[in-house]
Parts: sequence; structure tokens; C-alpha cells
Amino acid sequence: MKELSDIGLIGLAVMGENLVLNMESKGFRVTVFNRTISKVDDFINGRAKGKNITGAHSIEELISSLKRPRKIMIMVKAGKAVDEMIETLLPHLEKGDIIIDGGNTHFPDTNRRTAYVESKGMLYIGTGVSGGEEGALLGPSIMPGGSKAAWPEVKPVFQAIAAKVEDGTPCCDWVGENGAGHFVKMVHNGIEYGDMQLICEAYQIMRDLLGMKPDEMHLVFREWNEGELNSYLIEITRDILAYKDTDGQPLVDKILDTAGQKGTGKWTGVTALDLGIPLTLIVEAVFGRCLSAIKDERVTASKILSGPKPVSPDDRDMFIRDLKEALYASKIVSYAQGYALMMEAGREYKWDLNYGGIALMWRGGCIIRSAFLGKIKEAFDKNPALNNLLLDPFFKEKVQKAQTGWRNVVATAVKNGIPVPAMASALNYYDGYRCERLPANLLQAQRDYFGAHTYERTDRPRGEFFHTNWTGRGGTTASTTYNV
Repeated sequence: MKELSDIGLIGLAVMGENLVLNMESKGFRVTVFNRTISKVDDFINGRAKGKNITGAHSIEELISSLKRPRKIMIMVKAGKAVDEMIETLLPHLEKGDIIIDGGNTHFPDTNRRTAYVESKGMLYIGTGVSGGEEGALLGPSIMPGGSKAAWPEVKPVFQAIAAKVEDGTPCCDWVGENGAGHFVKMVHNGIEYGDMQLICEAYQIMRDLLGMKPDEMHLVFREWNEGELNSYLIEITRDILAYKDTDGQPLVDKILDTAGQKGTGKWTGVTALDLGIPLTLIVEAVFGRCLSAIKDERVTASKILSGPKPVSPDDRDMFIRDLKEALYASKIVSYAQGYALMMEAGREYKWDLNYGGIALMWRGGCIIRSAFLGKIKEAFDKNPALNNLLLDPFFKEKVQKAQTGWRNVVATAVKNGIPVPAMASALNYYDGYRCERLPANLLQAQRDYFGAHTYERTDRPRGEFFHTNWTGRGGTTASTTYNV
């Protein structure tokens, strides 16, 4: 009798293929299926040849090859394709079987699908998988949520294939019910957007203000990656800046300056607006990509609109040190905002999120892995009720130390016409967050003046609302109070 497989996987694109090879290398037998059957045969006769990987030519063949409870991981394009695959699978499954969505799915869809699949007697997991092609093959960060009853069944597989930190702890643990896993992956991607934008702003400052060539920038990023900025994104930026095209010239200079996006950064920003969290840096990173996309319009505008001619600072080495501080402090703000969003989501959706554990899951395998994620875990271990990372002693001290350089970089960039939307928004958030009295008193007076929206007073208890007849022509009727 043919040996049954431990898990099945549908979708043999880049991530699917590499996850299968990862699973097999950790001792699991895997059955694979793809809607384009030729891909199954190509994979089985190619990268999977001689391995404990079985190819299926139909859903029925896939399901009959699996141990019970059956575990089937879907790696297809987010959206309609996932719903269609769920409908295809359900008639062939039995109570307790598990469907796993490992794509970049929007968390409300996972909320809906978990309830739907559970109503049919089966279990559902929506999991974030981060690390790209290399991570999928060698060890990604995995963020599972959904039906908690399914976790013991998939835990051995997920934790075996996940990246490991120094002490061997896997970068994978249960996140929470329903869409919690995909939510945390969404925030991860939002922070990724922010990190990439910040690095690109540092690059543009080096190029357009300091006049540095890619080889010179490569040396700076190489040095930065050996210190507190050590991270995967700094590491690959170092490598990109050193990479030469076939003619010996830097390839980065030949790449068109228009950025793509798949939507997870936008979802993060929209969710922040829905929950009322000031996710300013990440939203600026999304808009930075949108601005890059209107290339033809920018080319036209560059011939019409003028700005200052950049003048390089006298002490370039000192300014590069300031730039490092600006990048580091802004990065801390990006994580602080991302964590603030997760904390509010935990309250809103009643998810018991382990914030230190999430930092641990991001320590290895994923795109935003970096040296200070361990410090985030320590911060929440010391104070699980921490409201904002900026209030933790370690991060407070780091931002305080970086402030002078951070402000100098933002001010210098603005004076020289170099756009730094993410660095500037990070600094504005920091200054706003530490400001005891913002000008919203005037804003609320304006709202009351034109719309009778009422206001609270500094000399009366919170929760009491007042309306003023500002013009003498209005009445005493006030609008009801509510917050979006």
C-alpha cells in the first residue's frame, strides 16, 4: 500500500514549490497539485525528483493521498481564487480536516472563511508566510491564525520548516483566532513598506545631496549592516549597490524609478484609518510608491517646477553619521506605529496577541528581520501593558540619542529640495506624540463654529460637552457627538 502524505499543497508558483521542498527536507512526505497539471509533472521530474514528494493530477487524487486529519495548504493568488479552491475542496473533505491559506490574504476574508469552513465541520488556518523565495526554501517566518483546534495538527510541520533564532526557537507560533495571523502579516508588510521607503530616502540623499556613487554607498550600507542597523533590508541594499550590469556599470542606476505594490501596505493604512491609529510613516511609504508610479507626469513637472539646487554639507562624514541616526530613529517609529495598530486591533477584534512573541517570529526568516527585534521582545516581556514602544527605556534612549542628527537630516533635506516623506513624518509623529498640548483645541472650536459639533473644556471634567453660539445667530441645539 502506498504511504500516505503528511500534508498536501496546491499552487506550484515560487513560494509553493519552495515550501514543499522545505517540508520534504524536514522529513515530511508531501503531495502537490496545480490547476495546470503540466506544472505538477515538471516539478516532480525536476526539483522534486527522487524526493518524498508525490504529484496529483486531480483534487480527488490529492485528498486520497493524505493522512487524516487531512491538511491541505493553498498557495494561490489572494481573493476569488482562494474562495473557489475552498469550494472545490469542501465536498471531498471530512469533519476535522484542515484547509490552510498561506497567501497574502486580507484578514477580513480570513475572518469570513474561518467561520464558513467551520460551519461545514472542517477547520481553517490563515497564515502569513514571510521570507520570499529563499525564506520559503530555507526557513520563513510563519504567522498562523484561524481555527485554534487546528493548531496542534499543523504545529509540527510549521515549526519544523520555520526559521530559527539563535537558541533554536522557531519563528512561528500561534497568533490568534480568525484573521489574526493574516492581520499580523499585513502589519509586517506595512512595516516592510516603511523600512524600504526609509532606506530609499537615505539612498536619494546620498545620491542627490552628497553626490555619492553606488560603490561608495555600498561601503556605507556595509558598515551600517555591521552595527545596530543590521537587518535583511540593509543587507540586500548593500549587495544591490555593489551589483554590476554586463557592461560593468551599476545595475541600480539603470532601473526605472517606478515601484509596484500588491496591496498589503494599502490594507495596513486603510485599517489604521478604520481603527483611528496614526500610522503616518507607513502611509507615506505607500504614497511614495504611488508618486513613483506617475513617472511621465513627474518628468513633465521636472521641466516646469523649480526648487533649490542641492548643496552638499561641508562635513560629509558627519552628515552620513547623522543620516544613520535619522534612519535608525525613523525605523523605531515605524515599528512603534505598527505595534500600536496591532494593539488596537487586539482590542477591537478581541485577539489575545502576544506582542513579544510576534517580535520573536519576525527575528528570522522574514523580510523585516533586524537586530533590534530582540529588544522589542524584551520591552514587552518587561511590560506587557506597554502602550507605545517609544515609552520603553531602551527605545526612548535610542531616539533621544538620535534626535540631533535626525532633525539635521530632515531640515537639510527640506532646505535642499530632497523629498523625505517617511523620515519627516516619523519625526512629526514623534514630536506630536510627545506634545502635551496640540492645536486640536482650535480645530474643535472650528468644528463647533460651523457644525455645532461641541467641545470639551480644560476646566471641566472629561466627558462633558459644550456648544457656543459663536455668531449670535445660531441656536442652542448641538450636533450629537460620535467618533468615526
